[in-house]
Amino acid sequence: MEYFSSNFRLGILGGGQLGKMMLYETRKWDVFTKVMDASPDAPCKIACDQFVLGNLMDFDTVYNFGKDVDVLTIEIENVNVDALERLESEGVAVYPQSKVLRTIQNKAKQKLFYVDHDVPTSEFSRFAYTSEIDESIANGGLKLPFVWKSAQFGYDGQGVKIIRKVKDLEGLPNVECIAEALVPFKNELAVIVARNSKGQSKVYPVVEMEFHPEANQVEYVICPARIEGGVAQKAQEVAVKVSEGFGHIGLLAVEMFQTQENEILVNEVAPRPHNSGHYSIEASYTNQFEQHIRCILGLPLGQTESKVAGVMVNLVGAEGHTGDVIYENIETILAKRGVTPHIYGKKQTRPFRKMGHVTIVNENIDRAREIAQQVKEKIKVISK
Repeated sequence: MEYFSSNFRLGILGGGQLGKMMLYETRKWDVFTKVMDASPDAPCKIACDQFVLGNLMDFDTVYNFGKDVDVLTIEIENVNVDALERLESEGVAVYPQSKVLRTIQNKAKQKLFYVDHDVPTSEFSRFAYTSEIDESIANGGLKLPFVWKSAQFGYDGQGVKIIRKVKDLEGLPNVECIAEALVPFKNELAVIVARNSKGQSKVYPVVEMEFHPEANQVEYVICPARIEGGVAQKAQEVAVKVSEGFGHIGLLAVEMFQTQENEILVNEVAPRPHNSGHYSIEASYTNQFEQHIRCILGLPLGQTESKVAGVMVNLVGAEGHTGDVIYENIETILAKRGVTPHIYGKKQTRPFRKMGHVTIVNENIDRAREIAQQVKEKIKVISK
């Protein structure tokens, strides 16, 4: 099939920043794109060939959107999988496949997948409703502390809470959920594995993630991770095992814990371009968004090695600010060597909303991390 400057049509479900950055690559190659999102102000709207306003969770809307594309992909997991399954049965190539998404969408199913495939992960319990947890604690079936996670629709720190005392359960939604053992980890790591539709695969370097203590969002992504070579190799091997188990087509970001004993435990996965791979736009030979397009079109996979050390800083809305966004001191960080800001195009800010990111590249990873700290302290995402 001809993809470039042709009648080929690529459909993307989701019009957020991940889709927008994917469109950098499709425009570079002149691949026709059709995007759907529920927001009329979606970042993708200005860059795709055709934009459709619609509910990603509605069967008919997703099915009708996908009927006239050749390949359909996602930039967010929360889509109607039944519609994707129907489209697959009618000959539309859907990547990642509906069966992969069906498992990954539900964190309880994800955890059971790890158990079934002998993938190391933290201990956990499943609950049909959050209200069942009180009784489990009272009867000694569940011990404090633990991490509560909504089985579905959680992202960017939403649907996740550390429970240190029973009172912490108050106010949580009464939904299907899991309770995970709290891991006293040394580092939080991530590895992205790419697999194309011809079965070829490649793995990116291990990255180290530093999280905001309150928002439970990534603040810094550091590549290469500052860990021993043996630990990095083990992390990549575990990520590849997870990838092979799913048999996905596209990218799979595998988030992991490095324990105090240097064991690797899988936390969760995302079957799409991921925050942990944004550094690759400036630092890698093949950035994650181009690699995703290569995967789903069955093209040769690009080099995953880094050209230079990179650190990514997430730009999120400052606490106490809601409304029209202002990026305070952005001129100051632009004057720094090796600093590249990416603004996602969201006009309205609110506390902890992802509004952009900044990549810092340097020959020395420690120096890159220092500059990243300076950037984080200087730039402010505030409202008018």
